[in-house]
Amino acid sequence: MSVPEAIDIQSPAGIDHASREPQRLDEGELKARQQRSRRATFVKWLRKVHGWIGLWGAALGLLFGTTGFLLNHRGGPLRVSTGEPQVAVLQVPLPQPAPQTPRELGKWLKHELKLAGTPGRVQKEPAHPVAWGDRSIVQPEHWQLNFASPRENTSAEYWVGNGYVTVKRSENTFLAMLTNLHKGVGLSVGWVLLIDTLAGSIILLSLTGVLLWTELNKRKTVGAVLVLGSIVAAVCVGLI
Repeated sequence: MSVPEAIDIQSPAGIDHASREPQRLDEGELKARQQRSRRATFVKWLRKVHGWIGLWGAALGLLFGTTGFLLNHRGGPLRVSTGEPQVAVLQVPLPQPAPQTPRELGKWLKHELKLAGTPGRVQKEPAHPVAWGDRSIVQPEHWQLNFASPRENTSAEYWVGNGYVTVKRSENTFLAMLTNLHKGVGLSVGWVLLIDTLAGSIILLSLTGVLLWTELNKRKTVGAVLVLGSIVAAVCVGLI
C-alpha cells in the first residue's frame, strides 16, 4: 500500500477563514473605547479614594457625632445633661517674694499644683478708689487667671498684697470631657491639626460622593439640584 506524500485537510463546510481575522475598528470607535476605559479607571480610583477616606473618618466621625449631639442638646427644650462637675476651692500660700506679674503667677501655680491645660485669658484690674460710705478706699490690683483642659477647668484669683491666692477647680464628667474635646478647649496644636484632617476628610467625602454619583448616573442635573437644594434647605432650617 502506498502512502500519499501530502495530505490535504479540507476545512469544514460553513466556516469562513476570513471571519477569524480580527476586526479593524474605525477611528471613532477606537476613541470611544479608549474614553470608556479611562472613565472606568477613573471611577475605580474614585471609589478607592472614597473608601479609604471614609475609613479614616469613621472613628473620629463616631466620636464627633456623639459629642455634636450632646452639644446640640446642651440647652433648650430637649436638653441632655452631661452631669455636674465636682468643684473644689483652695487657698494656696504664695512664696516669698510673691510673683510680680500674672504670667509669673500662672507659671508658679501650674508647677506647684500640677495644673492641667495651659493658661488662658488673664484679667488684670488696676488699683482704683472705691466709695465706702462717706469714705474713699483704694482697692488693690486684682488678677484673674484661667487654666482650661478637657478634663478640668481651674481659675485663680489674687489680690495684690495678699499672702495667698484663691484657686477654684471644676473637674468635668466623662461626657463633659468629650464635649470639650469636640470644642477644642485647652488642647494642643497636634489635636487641632488632627481635627483639621477630619474636616478635610468630610469635604473630600462629599466631593468624591458627588463625583461618583455623576459618573454612575446620567441624570447629572438632578444630582446638582439635589445637592444645592439640600444646602439651601439646611441653611434655611438653621435660620428659622
